[in-house]
This record gives sequence, structure tokens and C-alpha cells, in this order.
Amino acid sequence: MELAKSFEPADIEKRWYAQWESAGYFKAGDKPEAPAYCIMLPPPNVTGTLHMGHAFQHTLMDALTRYHRMAGDNTLWQPGTDHAGIATQIVVERQLDAQNISRHDLGREAFLEKVWDWKEHSGSTITRQMRRLGTSPDWSRERFTMDEGLSRAVTEVFVRLYREGLIYRGKRLVNWDPVLQTAVSDLEVVSTEEVGFIWEINYPLEDGSGHLTVATTRPETLLGDTAVAVHPEDERYRHLIGTQVRLPIAERSIPVIADEYVDRAFGTGVVKITPAHDFNDWQVGQRHKLVAISVLTLDARMNELCPTEYQGLDRYEARQKLLDALQAQGLLVSAKPHKLMIPRGDRTHAAIEPMLTDQWFMSMEGLAGQGLDAVDSGELKFVPENWSTTYRQWLENIQDWCVSRQLWWGHRIPAWYDADGNFYVAYSEEEARKQAGGRELRQDEDVLDTWFSSALWPFSTLGWPEQTPELERFLPTSVLVTGFDIIFFWVARMVMMSLHFTGKVPFREVYVTGLVRDSEGQKMSKSKGNVLDPIDLIDGITVNDLVAKRTQGLMNPKQAAGIEKRTRKEFPAGIAAYGTDALRFTFASLATHGRDIKFDLQRAEGYRNFCNKLWNATRFALMNLEGHDCGLDTSQPVDFSDADRWIASRLQQAVSEVHDAFAAYRFDQVARAAYEFVWDEYCDWYLELAKVQLNDGTPEQQRATRRTLATVLETTLRLAHPIIPFITEELWQKVAPLAGVSGDSIMLASYPQPDPSLDHPDSVARIRMLKELVNACRTLRGEMNLSPAQRVPLVIEGDAAVIGALAPYICALGKLSEVSAVPALADADAPVALVGDMRLMLVVEIDKDEERARLAKEISRVQGEIAKAQGKLANASFVDKAPAAVVQQEQSRLADFAAMLVKLEAQHARLA
Repeated sequence: MELAKSFEPADIEKRWYAQWESAGYFKAGDKPEAPAYCIMLPPPNVTGTLHMGHAFQHTLMDALTRYHRMAGDNTLWQPGTDHAGIATQIVVERQLDAQNISRHDLGREAFLEKVWDWKEHSGSTITRQMRRLGTSPDWSRERFTMDEGLSRAVTEVFVRLYREGLIYRGKRLVNWDPVLQTAVSDLEVVSTEEVGFIWEINYPLEDGSGHLTVATTRPETLLGDTAVAVHPEDERYRHLIGTQVRLPIAERSIPVIADEYVDRAFGTGVVKITPAHDFNDWQVGQRHKLVAISVLTLDARMNELCPTEYQGLDRYEARQKLLDALQAQGLLVSAKPHKLMIPRGDRTHAAIEPMLTDQWFMSMEGLAGQGLDAVDSGELKFVPENWSTTYRQWLENIQDWCVSRQLWWGHRIPAWYDADGNFYVAYSEEEARKQAGGRELRQDEDVLDTWFSSALWPFSTLGWPEQTPELERFLPTSVLVTGFDIIFFWVARMVMMSLHFTGKVPFREVYVTGLVRDSEGQKMSKSKGNVLDPIDLIDGITVNDLVAKRTQGLMNPKQAAGIEKRTRKEFPAGIAAYGTDALRFTFASLATHGRDIKFDLQRAEGYRNFCNKLWNATRFALMNLEGHDCGLDTSQPVDFSDADRWIASRLQQAVSEVHDAFAAYRFDQVARAAYEFVWDEYCDWYLELAKVQLNDGTPEQQRATRRTLATVLETTLRLAHPIIPFITEELWQKVAPLAGVSGDSIMLASYPQPDPSLDHPDSVARIRMLKELVNACRTLRGEMNLSPAQRVPLVIEGDAAVIGALAPYICALGKLSEVSAVPALADADAPVALVGDMRLMLVVEIDKDEERARLAKEISRVQGEIAKAQGKLANASFVDKAPAAVVQQEQSRLADFAAMLVKLEAQHARLA
């Protein structure tokens, strides 16, 4: 079938992905003696769709997978999704809320059926998106964190850790989300600076001799105070240490204690101690053996331990009521505005409440030591290396992990309770009953933190606790591709769990990607209305559909109008269809080792143009190759030109650069090497040089050029395949036979390797000179304002033999009528260019008076542009208020006009 005139990606993508998958090309390699290369990335959660960050990471991971597969490694990428306990439960509960149904109305089993239904819908959406991105994991090994096999691993780990004394149950202070009504980890809490108040309240001394003034930002927890504290060296209060004060409203006595935790300079130097509702107070309470009195319910209302009139009130309603009562009693001294950090849940944005509850904890200190040793010994490496410092700092300051969550969706904790509250940790209820002597038991209602099962992913997906061939071959994984935002959540925990249960690190290297942001550097979020769906960039989307997508399901519907306005301004015509390859190329080009990545649609447009360029270059090659002698018969003579040898050398350089870039996870350099070779060398230069050889060369030269056209293009397609798989497959099917290469798919072809025998430094030097001569000729034409259609002679002062050999190429590429060599240039008014020790001049008859007038007019115009630019840049208001990019653009315009003016004035002076 003939290659289409233009590149239309939609049909090509669908057709080739189906063929690859049905042929089994994605399956894990099992070649004897071949090295194993296993790649892993965070399994996306089942709450929705792949966002730009996921798509970015999936693209990079697929590029690595394809690269190593073509390099001959036994490659494995296991796809999967995470059950995402909190996030998924929130999504399904919101769906039920829309129907005025709560999960409690349904009951646990019926609610879980709803969640599984959602998982099937959402999980299939994610896998469809992965396929649209061209990813090539082994779909036969797709896993889900609540699959039977992975669930078995979770139970195995929990029971073992409990029996080793590393998991325990206790009543401790935890971060509590009152909306979700579950404990959340420190990593799921986002502290934001907000403006609140600090109140000063008088606590009367019990003997009636005065009072202590306490400063607090949380007066509603006053009802749970069990002490007031001062610094032991604070002379103002030393005499009161050991005495009692009366707790306002609650009307009970509490002690005055001394503790170095108190900051003498903050507020009044006296603080209330509420061990059940503040983490620092909890530590103070432990040191002084204070009772912890919890005064809040799990939904953040005042409980039965509070005075009757406060019971059942929301914590903020109780705050105001309590402040009014203190004011009435003359105990409220002041209320001052105060900036403070408010901890909020990253899912619900509700203010987190320190809550004293019974939870399951995992002891981390010993495990953290193993994780630190892995990095210190070099067994585990981070790329870029600076992220190892982040990893190390967290492990060095790690706290015990609260692994239980008060949810319904997740891995249920394998612990059972009898009627007396005794608990039994076991692999099954049957085993627990044996431990309990046959007593009736009920299973713990709580589930495990999502990250508990995720921490087992590297080895549970390979069949652990069974000792499978896959576990032996592919653990440790070669590399983990992940974002810096989950180094604590996931990376560190995988390292600790894998070392503890397998004795191996889970991966040898961790490649940490940046965070994909919008073109202005803002984080993409639903509330900002700047989220881009990668599939919309592939297929395109109208502005109306884009607005509808961005304004649907907002937490705050009032944001919709502003989001619509910004969207219509940014994308007045919607988003064009760029195709998968252009999007993948864009992602690769942006994959520097920086922390943040600004995604700009103009880059995607540029790489769509690159795909079109490659397509058209292949069409040109095919027109000159099909039906012709392409030099496949090695018995026939060939005569390779400098241009042929140069492009072969340049290709070897690009191959070496790509290998080095893949080894260093510099996908941006992979993309740049491919782009520069295809666009700047093969298309812009070699194809033009090849035209000369094909038109005017001998049969031997033509045969050599056709062979070079085909072999270099075929190799280039294999080189670029990991980044742009679809277009390279489509073109390779046409080009490979002409280059003497056979095979069913480019995916089965070997990856190009550097070949030093194809380096030709002398040819490279001569073509470099040729390019300089052609560029100098083009510059002369521009200075003389010659139209492309006007062919004029060029004379060059220099070596006649060198110039004679290059003359056909200079004549064709410089659009000249002829090129001749002379011992010395005659004096003339025309401009002269220098290339090394050669001087070039176009032979053009000009009307001096007319040309002087034209130059004077152009000089005047350029001077006006310079004055305008200088005026703008001299305006402090413009420089200070305009975006940095606009100011920089104006500075660049000024520099360009200044350089143009110098050239114009020089030309005018020569004609004077």
C-alpha cells in the first residue's frame, strides 16, 4: 500500500496498537542468557483518569521499555491500578450523596459492591488511556492492589510483622479527618498559613490570690485542659509552679507545671495543656503523667464530657459560645489577629483534629535503618542524586506509622475480637478462633492504609510469598519512575518492606521526575480550571466541550464562571489534535532533571510539525528508492560521496548521544538528539545534497546515495521508535525492505548501536565547510534582497580544486546560476562574505542610486523600531509590571534591530 500524502495519526495509532497487542509483543521477555530489565512506576489509583503527570511518567516509562526491549533485554513492565482507599471511598460516597443516600443506609457489603462497580468502570478507563498513549506493558500480568494474590501478600505481611512485634495496637494521638472520620498520616496533611486569632484568657488561681493569663488559638479545647504550663526558668511564674488554677467553664482544678516546651516569648508565656487534642501537649502530658481528656466526637462535635449546654455543638460553634461565656465572666482578656498554620486533609480540606483513638501502628525505627543503609552503601541510587537527601532526612526522623484507617474500602485488618475485647491476629477467622479457644469473634472494622499494600507492590506483583521464577528473575526491579511527591508515601516504604521480607532492595535506581505544571508554572488542579486531559491533546477538543469538562463536578460551583472565562481566552478555538507521537515527543523533550515542568501547547504543535517533517522526508525517499537500484546487491560497485559518509557519521554521533541519554534518564536529550538529526541534518541538508547526487551523479554514486538514503532513514526510525512508536512503525514498514532489513515489526528489530567504522572525519570536515559556504551565500542573498527565484553567479576566492568539488552542491543549495573559483576578487561594490580564508561575492548588476535610496529608507525604518523598543525599556512601569517573558522579548527585538542597523549602514557606506 502506498504511503499516504499526509500524516494522519488516528488510524495509524489504532491499527498498530491492536496489531502489537494481539501479536503478544508486550509480553515479558524470557530469552535465555539475556539480562532482565524490569521497570516500575506508581500504579494510578482507580478514582478517575490519567492526569498529565501520570501520562508524562507513563510515556517516559514506555520509552525505557521499548528501548530495552529492542536492545535485547528480557523486559517486564507490569501494569496495574491502586485501590486508593480514601480517594475511592470519597468518590463513591459523593455519587451516593447526589441520590440522598449514605453508605450507612446501604450497609458495608452493599456499599462495597458499589465501589467494585466503580472500580471496573474507572479502571477500564485508565487502561484505555494507557493504550491511547502507546504504552506497551505486559497486559497479561495486569494487577490490582486488591486482587486475591496481592491481598494474600498483605495479610501475610501484617501477620508476620505483628508476630515479630513490629505491628502493635495502642491508644495514641493521630491526625483525624472529621469529614472522612478516619485517621490520616502526616503525609496526607497539608498545612496552610491562615489568618485567625490568638485569645488571652484568665485562669483564676485556686487560692483566689490572682490569675494566670493563658494564650491560645484553640479556646474550644479548654474543656479538655489538664494543666497549664510555664517555663521552669521564667521568673514571672516560678513561684506558682505546683499550685492549682480553676479551669473556666469546666470548674475543675488543674495543676501549674513547668516544662521547657513553653516558649517564654510567645503570648503571655503561659500555655494550656490539652493532651488529647494537641501533639505537643500529648508529649508534655506523657512527661508529667497527665490524664488525657478527649472532648470531641469523631465528627468534631463536643462530647458528653463537656457541660450540657456545649454537648453536640460543632467545634467552631462551641468556640464562639465558650468565648461569649468567658466574656460574660470577665475572663476573656483579648482577641488579637494572628497568622497560624492550619493542618488540613489533602482530600477533604477539612481542618485536621488531633484525636486520641485506638489504632494499629507499625514500628519503623529498625526498618528505617535498613532503608538508610541501602542508600549509604550505593545499593539504591536516586536520579537526580539530590533526592537521596530528601529520602534520608525523612527516614532519619521517621515516626511509627499509623496503618489503620476507619474506612470500608480497603484491605480489612486481619484481627478478630472476642466479647471481652481481646484481639487475635491471624491469617483467617478459623485460625483466630483456634487462638480464642473457639469463642465467637468479630473482625476489626478498620482497613489498612492504602500505602501499606502499595509498599508491597515490587514483590507482591511477582508472586510473593511464593518463590516464583519471576520473583527470582525480576527482583530487584531495574528502575522505578516516580514523582518526588511520593518519595515518603511510597518509595521509602517499598524499600523498607522489600528489604525486610525479601532481603533485596525493590529497585536499583529511582528516577525522580518533575511535576507537570501549566505553561505559567501553576500546579494543574480542578479548582484552578487549568487541568489538561492528555487524550484531549491527542484527539483535540472544542472549546465548548473543554469548558464543560473543566467546570463539571467542581467542589465550589461558584468557580465555574471564572474558569470558563479563562478557558475561552486561552483556547478560543479549542485544542487541536496533535496525535500520540507529538504528545509523547513533547513529554520527552520536557523531561529535564528539574523539579517543575511547564507544559506548553506550542511545544506539542512544534513536535506535530516534526512528525510531518519525518513523514514528508520518507515520502521523498520512497519516491527516489522504490523501483530503483538501492545498492542491496553488494556485487555492484558503489561510490559514496562526502555527503553520504557525513550523514552516516552524523547518525553514529546521534546514536551514541541517545544511548548515553537513556542511560542517564535524560529523555530531553534523547528527544533533542533525534530532533536535531532528523530536522537539521537529514532533512535540511542531506536530502538536498542527495538530490544533486541523484540528478547528476554516476550510476555508482546514485546507487550509493540510494543505499545511504534507505539505511540511514531505517536506522533513524529505529532510533526514534521508543519516543514516537506509531509513526516510526508505519514508515519502517515501507523503508525497511528497501534497506535490506526484514521483520514483522519495528518492535522486534534491534536497537541501533554505534559503529566506529562509519565515522568519517575528513568527510565531516568537508561538509562542514560546504554548509558554511552555503550559509554565507544565503546571507549575501538576504543582504542584497535577492528573491529566491533570481539565480546569479557566485565567485569564490580560494582553492580551485576544493571549490570545484563543492560547486554543484553550492550552486543547487544557494540557488545560483554558476559557481567559479578565482585567484582574487576584483574590487566591487557588492558585499563580500568570509569563510575561513575564502572570500565570496555574488555577481549582481545594481543601480547604485536606487540601492542607496532603498538602504536609506530601510535604515530609517530600523532606527524608528529601535527608538520604540528603547522607549518601552526605559519605561519603569513597563519593565516592572509586564511579564518577564514580554520584557525579554522586547530586549531581544532591540538587539536584533541594532545588529540589522550595523549591517545596513555598512552596505550604505560601501555604496557612498
